[in-house]
Amino acid sequence: MFFVLVATASYALIATAEEPTITLEDADYELSEGEEFTVGDRTYTVAEIEETEDEEDGSITFAGTIEWVEEDVEMTELWADGDTVVIDDTDWEVQIDDDDEPTAFTLEEILDRQAILEADPNADNETVDRDDGEFVVVESNGDEELIPAEEYFDDPATITYSEGDSFAYDGQTVTVSEVTETDVTLTWTEDETQSESLEQGGMVELADGTEYLSFFPGENTVMLTEDTSSYDAQAESQQQFADRISGLTYTIVTSLLFVFSLIMFAFLPSRY
Repeated sequence: MFFVLVATASYALIATAEEPTITLEDADYELSEGEEFTVGDRTYTVAEIEETEDEEDGSITFAGTIEWVEEDVEMTELWADGDTVVIDDTDWEVQIDDDDEPTAFTLEEILDRQAILEADPNADNETVDRDDGEFVVVESNGDEELIPAEEYFDDPATITYSEGDSFAYDGQTVTVSEVTETDVTLTWTEDETQSESLEQGGMVELADGTEYLSFFPGENTVMLTEDTSSYDAQAESQQQFADRISGLTYTIVTSLLFVFSLIMFAFLPSRY
């Protein structure tokens, strides 16, 4: 009977207990998705707040993302000797000068021979190879004429750049910062969007090194605070509550096991 009373009392405590909730007072920022806030010389935007429901227990978790623009970030790109690059919708081959210590490179246009042949109604769409070279078949006055490919196609355009030169590429003005025997290094500056993730109770570090605790009180809202003492104290209370519930659950299970054991022993046949 004693173990039944213990199990009953423990269950009653679990059933009536209310888990402590966490609230934040006087947070530095309380923001919705799309809102901005400024720290130091940078402006940050709450780019996303998402809500996820656990399919098993129905619990809700929140997460988010903040974004800001880092201005004048130095970017680099390497072109290797023989690479194909696209500038103004034209393909070019990178050709580094054949020197021991090159300081320049050449871009040679890659002709789209197939497109040129298809655009010529008098020429076959494919070149032909003969023992004495490659030819284009062109119809002239009802007769077919073989024109050497090097005569039919225009010479490819070439552009030479040296270290320190600048030119337009991919929407930016890039500078040739270094040329080696194998690579060309291009540099430029541009504004770059940076981002950091927000988690419930997690810390996020901003660009100036300031750290904030992020807390989601509900749908489409996030709070940021530098003072974590209140949140930590409430989170500790929640953990203590969870520990107590676990202890009571263990007590219930143990007590019921004792009760079932006593019942089983009571029905064991006597040896005398």
